[in-house]
Amino acid sequence: MDPEHLPVINNYLDANEAPSEARLSRMHFHDNQRKVDYVLAYHYRKRGAHQGHGSPGHSLAVISNGETGKERRAGGPGDVELGPLDALEEERREQRDEFEHNLMAAGLELEKDLESKSQGSVFVRIHAPWQVLAREAEFLKIKVPTKKMYEIKSGGSIAKKFSAILQTLSSPLQPRVPEHNNNRMKNLSYPFSREKMYLYNIQEKDTFFDNATRSRIVHEILKRTACSRANNTMGINSLIANNIYEAAYPLHDGEYDSPGDDMNDRKLLYQEWARYGVFYKFQPIDLIRKYFGEKIGLYFAWLGLYTSFLIPSSVIGVIVFLYGCATIEEDIPSKEMCDHQNAFTMCPLCDKSCDYWNLSSACGTARASHLFDNPATVFFSIFMALWATMFLENWKRLQMRLGYFWDLTGIEEEEERSKEHSRPEYETKVREKLLKESGKSAVQKLDANSPVDDEDDEDKLTWKDRFPGYLMNFASILFMIALTFSIVFGVIVYRITTAAALSLSKATRSNVRATVTATAVIINLVVILILDEIYGAVAKWLTKIEVPKTEQTFEERLILKAFLLKFVNAYSPIFYVAFFKGRFVGRPGSYVYVFDGYRMEECAPGGCLMELCIQLSIIMLGKQLIQNNIFEIGVPKLKKLFRKLKDETEPGESDPDHSKRPEQWDLDYSLEPYTGLTPEYMEMIIQFGFVTLFVASFPLAPVFALLNNVIEVRLDAKKFVTELRRPDAVRTKDIGIWFDILSGIGKFSVIINAFVIAVTSDFIPRLVYQYSYSHNGTLHGFVNHTLSFFNVSQLKEGTQPENSQFDQEVQFCRFKDYREPPWAPNPYEFSKQYWSVLSARLAFVIIFQNLVMFLSVLVDWMIPDIPTDISDQIKKEKSLLVDFFLKEEHEKVKLADEPTQRSQGGGDRSRRSRAASSAPSGRSQPGSIASSGSQHTNV
Repeated sequence: MDPEHLPVINNYLDANEAPSEARLSRMHFHDNQRKVDYVLAYHYRKRGAHQGHGSPGHSLAVISNGETGKERRAGGPGDVELGPLDALEEERREQRDEFEHNLMAAGLELEKDLESKSQGSVFVRIHAPWQVLAREAEFLKIKVPTKKMYEIKSGGSIAKKFSAILQTLSSPLQPRVPEHNNNRMKNLSYPFSREKMYLYNIQEKDTFFDNATRSRIVHEILKRTACSRANNTMGINSLIANNIYEAAYPLHDGEYDSPGDDMNDRKLLYQEWARYGVFYKFQPIDLIRKYFGEKIGLYFAWLGLYTSFLIPSSVIGVIVFLYGCATIEEDIPSKEMCDHQNAFTMCPLCDKSCDYWNLSSACGTARASHLFDNPATVFFSIFMALWATMFLENWKRLQMRLGYFWDLTGIEEEEERSKEHSRPEYETKVREKLLKESGKSAVQKLDANSPVDDEDDEDKLTWKDRFPGYLMNFASILFMIALTFSIVFGVIVYRITTAAALSLSKATRSNVRATVTATAVIINLVVILILDEIYGAVAKWLTKIEVPKTEQTFEERLILKAFLLKFVNAYSPIFYVAFFKGRFVGRPGSYVYVFDGYRMEECAPGGCLMELCIQLSIIMLGKQLIQNNIFEIGVPKLKKLFRKLKDETEPGESDPDHSKRPEQWDLDYSLEPYTGLTPEYMEMIIQFGFVTLFVASFPLAPVFALLNNVIEVRLDAKKFVTELRRPDAVRTKDIGIWFDILSGIGKFSVIINAFVIAVTSDFIPRLVYQYSYSHNGTLHGFVNHTLSFFNVSQLKEGTQPENSQFDQEVQFCRFKDYREPPWAPNPYEFSKQYWSVLSARLAFVIIFQNLVMFLSVLVDWMIPDIPTDISDQIKKEKSLLVDFFLKEEHEKVKLADEPTQRSQGGGDRSRRSRAASSAPSGRSQPGSIASSGSQHTNV
């Protein structure tokens, strides 16, 4: 039947009529009985509208598909004379009307305000009655609790005692929410079925499905309802993309800061989770999942586990740092560098303006380098590689545990079904393709009640259709990566030119290196912050032009592009300092020049590790402080202020109901729309890279990450509870592609740390010297061993120091490298020591990488993905479910047999004899069921 001609009962309520009872809740229709499960919002505009017969300013409510009907009275107060609408507005109105008719045809009940002003916003409130909830719950295979409850056992007596002690000790840290009080009992869950209603403990139909499940069911109906007037558009997302509706969202459970003792889940979450004052408490993960759905619940569970795992790594990092501080006086190489009697005369750092200098002037840098360049950092790198593996393994176990308690096992079919809905952009692209291929006939065929999103159809866009998008993606990503490298090179040029300029003046000559390093890192930080925002927008645009079919595919491709671009952006300056700076300098008399007169920059006398530490710490702390916290706090407040000012300055008629208490849908409409978890995950993944990739150069990285995350958890919680519209509850059993990215970073970090220790630090040269070249097995003479000689008479013309102020006449200067001296047969060629150190470095990388990978695999093998107790409970639950089924079926058969036997007792003798002859077989049937049930119970 055409949805426009469906019999619809409309109930027009005049505001002048006395309501049957006072408004008790802002979460219900005006009848105070039907709960608002979802809200659609749109903005309307009229031309020359004037008030009809109704009194001016009276708000009218339309309740569609209601339980009681009333004929609309001609000329009554329900009539409003509408002004002429422009063509576009009229077309949108017709599309909305048809879509809402289709929703009512699906069984939903709607209520909305009449468009009584010249312009304004209208909220369509949607209620799902029990029949619709039951039908959709069965269709979606939603697991619901049955009557059967059982106790969750926690292993042996020792485990029970240990668990009780832990629970007692951690009681002050537990949030005061109902879900945490009784976690020893669990309901058996089973997919909802209307034929097996006797299995479920349905006390009240209105509260059997919680608010998140009700809104999820309505959202599924909204996603699959078609609108033929809008080019046969499928779903609410397409209508929002085409500006038919402005927003669609489920309601929050009331206000979070309402006065009084009335408590709702949102208020409870705010008090026990979303305030900075409760930063020391555990997160109420079960309540988060109940309110926001499994996808957001898993994110906060992952964030909580990651933050707790940062505690041991922070403690070890602080110990490593303190070890460096404690042994700084015993470090022989730094003592040799600081000894003024050694008087190592170093070659000039730049041409002409730079003079010879004493190595002892770099004493401070050498001593500071020892804080991070000591044997303990090697141990810490191995520890952090194993830490990353332990974290991922524990997350898999926690994910399985939550999946068991949240009944997420066996949701693959449901997930596949939800992924089948096509995106609006995909529908448009397919429609354009059909239009090109077959002309008008294809369009007419498409409009004939056959939606684009057909479940049996494969992807209708071939690789030829997508080739321009793929080509643009490839070219754009290459361009963005080249742009990042160009900016890094630009900062290198800035460092070189600034260092040369500052060396000309005696006043600034002494602080050249510190000034250049600090300013260059700040420039890098600002550029990274700017490009991060640009790359996020570019990744989204590139994913759109690919035209992925489903939201799931869109999200995964967006994540991969954004991660690639942001990873390169955040780490390229750090990679340069770690592996490239000082490697292509050349030597005195044969330097490598960037431009005429400007040499490639060298590492500091103590090595590049100290500069790497400075670079890493400033970029990490700057990103966390500015981007993750100031942006997250400030930007939403500015958006809210701007929207408030816009609403106040927007021309319109005065609303007499404005002074009244606003409805919940009005309050939620003023909040920011939820845009997904990608930004939250992305900032944590980049931080995870800072913590693991270069931890050998900055052992304090886990400490700063921990401090940031303690704030981040409450910041994200406050944002979700107070600043965002309520997201749609999404069921998912894992964190998806993010786990693969984390696993990849963990493996990549092993290789990076191996190269940082081998190439950037002096750990390997010291070992080689101590065990191959030292006369007494100590590091005495190590500094002299690493410095080569150069005959200053061989400096190129025009590069010698002008007006040298050095105290003594210089015949030979020193530079850091392993090269033959000027008096050797092959002067300035790489020496034997160079090749010994290089081979030792490569051997260390291979041994370190294979050792750590082996240990990681060993840890992975030793820790099972599924906890033993959870595995046992899953088996137990299956057995209990079978027993429960058989028992309930037996009860059902008994109840069905009783009236049959009573009716047979009142019949004539022949019927009685027939009943008697058939009684043994009739009684044996339930008996066999009972026996099989008891048999299963014993098993």
